[in-house]
Amino acid sequence: MASSINFISGLLSVLAQILIVWLVLSWLFSWKLPEWIRTRSLLLAFSVALIATLGSLTYSEVLGYEPCKLCWIQRIFMYPQILVLGFAVWKHKGSSALIDTSLVLSVIGVIITLYHYLMQRGLIPEGPCAAIGYSVSCAKVFVMQFGYITIPLMALSAFLLISVLLLLPRWQK
Repeated sequence: MASSINFISGLLSVLAQILIVWLVLSWLFSWKLPEWIRTRSLLLAFSVALIATLGSLTYSEVLGYEPCKLCWIQRIFMYPQILVLGFAVWKHKGSSALIDTSLVLSVIGVIITLYHYLMQRGLIPEGPCAAIGYSVSCAKVFVMQFGYITIPLMALSAFLLISVLLLLPRWQK
């Protein structure tokens, strides 16, 4: 079961990364995006937050992977986005305050997950996580899919995709 979940999560992360690159390149080179992406970017961002939340809960509650300190902090910035983006979708085009709130949560999430991923890959030393007394090290790798995708990179992909999707309407003006 774990290998199937890891494969699906890894595949979703790769798809998110491809979509991020495509959306950023289309902004940089003024490519016209398909109508369904332009008109549903908020709904897509909500879907990404929902899938990321369900994925993190699957890893901890179904597979039994104990979250480290940084994983908990990342959850603090992802979980509320279901409500924030859900309300924005419900309001149809959403309010700028809700979208800005989600964007701030996502940007902070990007910073934390990037730090966490770099720590896991040994590119920066393990910081305060080890000293806080958690039983799980923040540098521990539970999942390694396709040779580079770990749980923090999955979260990083989700936070980045949410950020890009929320910026998309501003880029398209």
